[in-house]
Order: sequence, then C-alpha cells, then structure tokens
Amino acid sequence: MSADLQQKAHDHLWMHFTRQSTMDRTGVPIIVRGEGHHIWDDTGKQYIDGLAGLFVVNAGHGRKRLAEAAAKQAEQLAFFPLWSYAHPAAIELADRLAGYAPGDLNRVFFTSGGGEAVETAFKLAKHYWKLQGKPTKHKVISRSIAYHGTTQGALAITGIPAMKAMFEPVTPGGFRVPNTNIYRAAEMGAPTDPEPFGVWAADRIEEMIQFEGPETVAAVFLEPVQNSGGCFPPPPGYFQRVREICDRYDVLLVSDEVICAFGRIGHMFACDAYGYVPDIITCAKGITSGYSPLGAAIVSDRIYEPFAHGDLSFPHGYTFGGHPVSAAVALENLNIFEEEKLNERVRENSPLFRAELETLLDLPLVGDVRGDGYFFGIELVKDKTTRETFDDDESERLLRGFLSGALYEAGLYCRADDRGDPVIQLAPPLTIGPAEFREITGILRGVLKEAESVL
Repeated sequence: MSADLQQKAHDHLWMHFTRQSTMDRTGVPIIVRGEGHHIWDDTGKQYIDGLAGLFVVNAGHGRKRLAEAAAKQAEQLAFFPLWSYAHPAAIELADRLAGYAPGDLNRVFFTSGGGEAVETAFKLAKHYWKLQGKPTKHKVISRSIAYHGTTQGALAITGIPAMKAMFEPVTPGGFRVPNTNIYRAAEMGAPTDPEPFGVWAADRIEEMIQFEGPETVAAVFLEPVQNSGGCFPPPPGYFQRVREICDRYDVLLVSDEVICAFGRIGHMFACDAYGYVPDIITCAKGITSGYSPLGAAIVSDRIYEPFAHGDLSFPHGYTFGGHPVSAAVALENLNIFEEEKLNERVRENSPLFRAELETLLDLPLVGDVRGDGYFFGIELVKDKTTRETFDDDESERLLRGFLSGALYEAGLYCRADDRGDPVIQLAPPLTIGPAEFREITGILRGVLKEAESVL
C-alpha cells in the first residue's frame, strides 16, 4: 500500500508550497490517522502534532462528535448555497459568531477558508468607501513579512516578496510597514523597550497613511500575533494606538485572525486579548478545528449599514461559503470549546508553555522565544551576542537540509521556516498541557543540539 501510494503521489499529486522534486529522493510523508495531539504515518509511526495540522486542529484529532455532526447534517441537507437562500446551520452559526465578536461586529459573511475571508474583506472595504462617496480609498496597508493569503487580491496584502515575484503584477494598492519583531527593533532603528517600540511601530502606519494620502487608504490589515517571521506578538498599547490612527484618518481596521481566533491566543477572538475592536475580523482554520473547510468575515454594523437598504447588494460570494456541513461542524466544535473550557485552558497554561520553551535559551542556536497563547516561535541565530542571523545557504542547510527532517524523525511535526529569519514554530492542539510541553521541549533540545554540528 505504501509503495503504491508513493507512486501515485509522485505521478499525480501537486502539493502546496512544496518542492515537488523531493518526492524523487525521499518520497512524501503520508499521514493516515490522528487522535488527540498525535498523528500516525502509513508505516505506523507516531508523532506529536506540534502545529495542529496547520494552526487548525484546535480541539484535537479524532473527535467523533464532530464527524457525527457532519454526517447528520449531510444526511439532512448536504448542500445549499447562501445566494438569496439560507439554511439553519449558517443562520445559527452567524448568530453564534456575532455573539462572540466584540463591539458591533454583528454581520457574518461566510467563505470557504482564510484566503477567501481576506479577499472578501479587501473587496468589501473598497466597495464600502465607494458607497460613502470616497471612491479613491482603495489602498491597503499591512506589515513586512506578513502572510494574508495567496489569492491574487490577498497577495497584494501579503508582505513576503518571494511569494509575489512570480505573479507580478499583483493587484495594485498594497503597502508595507514594519512589523512588531522587537527582537530586531534595533535593526529597524526603533526603541527596544516594549511600550515605546509599540508606539513607534504603530506610528509607521500613520506615516504611511500620510505619505499615500488618507483619501486613498481603505484599510489596514493586521494579525493580532503575526505568524510569518515567527510569532510576533503586539507590544503593549500597539493596537490601541493603531485604532486611534485608523479612526483619525477614516481607515478601516481589519483583524486577520485566520490563525489567532478560536483559542489560539486563549479567546474566541484574539482582538479581545489585546483590547481593541476592529471593523472586520477575518477567520477560518480553528472555526471547525479543520474537520470541514470554512471561513468568515465578521463585519461591523457601520460597514454593513449601506447594504441594508434598497436594491443594493455586495456582488461577491463563493459556492461553498457557509456550507451546511461545515457550519454544523463549527457549531459542534464551539460547543466543545465551551464545555471543555479550551480558551481558559490556554490562558492558564500559556505561561507554563513559554517557560518550558525558554529553557532552550541556553543553547547556542536559540536566540529568542516569543509568542502568546499556544502559538510560539523559536528564532535561531548564528551568534547570540550580536543576534547575527544565517545567510541563505546556511539557512537552507539548517532548515531544509537538517531540521525539518530531523524533528519529524524524532517524532515532532512542527514548522521550520525562514520567511524572515529562521524559526521553529509551534501551535499544537489546545488540549495539551504541561506534560506535553516537556515532551515537545525535550525533542527540540535533542535535535537542536545535533543541529550545531550541521553548520
């Protein structure tokens, strides 16, 4: 079976963000089962899922009640669109999400996933400002190295040059400001104390709005904790300052919570963790814990208001947005969150997770441990004293040449990435606790010690 699957994969499967040539040399890891925070490959070997699939399986693998919710809904109504019609699961889920969302974010536009949610927010922002008689407000601001999706529109917001190079020209109007990587603040010419750094980073948004002209800027897209680059949390006061800036210049604030929502930071929506109310929240991934695809843009009453009258519509949609099976799974997934108090669990255990990972700071390769909730990045450096990073060849040898394979071989599935400086990222299911933190850290320590000999 395994050889047969490998051959079929080699001959026909085009994987995402993957060097297809690796299948010629090593084949592809084939994952066949999941239970709790563990996954198993086709040889029967067990691994810790240290990335919750892809920041997705927040409630853990093997939840039979989620599979049963999907089956029950599929038997009753497998599919119907939200194009001029509705169905109970989408209505109930919209009500539930509006109840969790802060402020006046009461309207839910469903999509199939996170990139589509960002695309929706981008288009909605432009449409909204045209309705307000401000048709020149079409530009969007995001942060350096930030990932907001790969569709042609969302790619304009993504701040990773290598992801755009092959697809230029992308949708126009995307502009970049510095991110909140305080470990590299000195390199940005920024203060290295958290609060002044937060003001400095937020003020770069104001500077960009002024430079481009407030009359041309539609929205600012920010993740509560920036994923790409390795888990950059916001400094104290950062989002409060950003909110003030957006209000001053009449710019929408979009909280891109595709990763951070649904418990990853210990709240249903991470904007609550950092005390700000955006105009739009984009979300996906953990909304169903990955048991069925779903995303959403949750929109404030102010943005929705002009669409509530007359013959106006928002000419945008997706066949599978708000799919009945996905919506039913999401409702049951949220029941699990409430019954098992997963958000509270993350808030209680996050300091223990951080403390465990910080024990790795005694290793020569480990420069920084950062993040929040159950979402952490470990930055690897060439020189701890100077914070010198690796050049491209060294990074290639370290990450793809050794760490990715060695961590997996040692029984830990996680991400070794260099979109930005080299990092190891961890975002496990929210069901784990101190014993698993120690197990993960033990594997990391052993592999990182071995890695020293590779360079």
